[in-house]
Parts: sequence; C-alpha cells; structure tokens
Amino acid sequence: MLRLSLLAMGVGLISACATTVKPTYVSPTQYQALNCVQLAAEFDRVQNYIDSGVQTPKRTGMGVGLGLGGGWGSRGGWGIGPSISVNMGQSSDTKKTELSRLYGQQDALSQAAQFKNCPYVPKRAIEPKK
Repeated sequence: MLRLSLLAMGVGLISACATTVKPTYVSPTQYQALNCVQLAAEFDRVQNYIDSGVQTPKRTGMGVGLGLGGGWGSRGGWGIGPSISVNMGQSSDTKKTELSRLYGQQDALSQAAQFKNCPYVPKRAIEPKK
C-alpha cells in the first residue's frame, strides 16, 4: 500500500513539472509609444533573457497587522483582547511565474506590432508538449 502511494506521488510530481507554461495577460497598450523597430528590439531582448535562463526576482516586504482576538483565559474565563503582529519575510516567484510574465510581454509586443501594421510582427515560439 505504501509503495502504491509513493508511486502515485512520484507520478503526480513528474506530471506537474511537465506542464506547459501559459502566458500571463499583459496589455499591449503599454507599448503604444514604441515604433516598429523598438517593438522588435524589445521582443528580442525578452527572448534573449528567456534563452539565457530566467532568474526569479526576489521581493522583500514587511507587514504589520492589528486585530481583535478572543479565547479562553488561563483562569477558566474567556475574554476579548487586542493583538498585534509584525511579519517580515522574503518571497520569490517561481521560475514558471516569471516565464509566464515574459511570455505575456512577448504576446503584448506582438499585438502592438500588429496594431501598428509593422512589416515584421515577432511571434513567440510555442513550447512543444512534453
């Protein structure tokens, strides 16, 4: 029984890693100030970044929360009291998240080039199914 559950977990992990990354929506209007040459250059810059290996950006943050909590006290009674929490941490996006964002940028650049009737409209290479 244990072997069967380990096998099922292994197959699940392998299939999760083999999923195709879908692009995140990026509005093409943010590229409307660029001309056709600039659109193609930006598309190539993003493609070179993808080809050289995507680095996941790290983000740091801090949060403070105020709340009101209730519960049983140590003396057998219950009550309501204020609570304060301070959280500091570092979050990093996954490689797939960053790749999804870059694919969305490429799609938006292609759409912007189409809207401007550019002679060359760059297209994102679709990943082959694994």
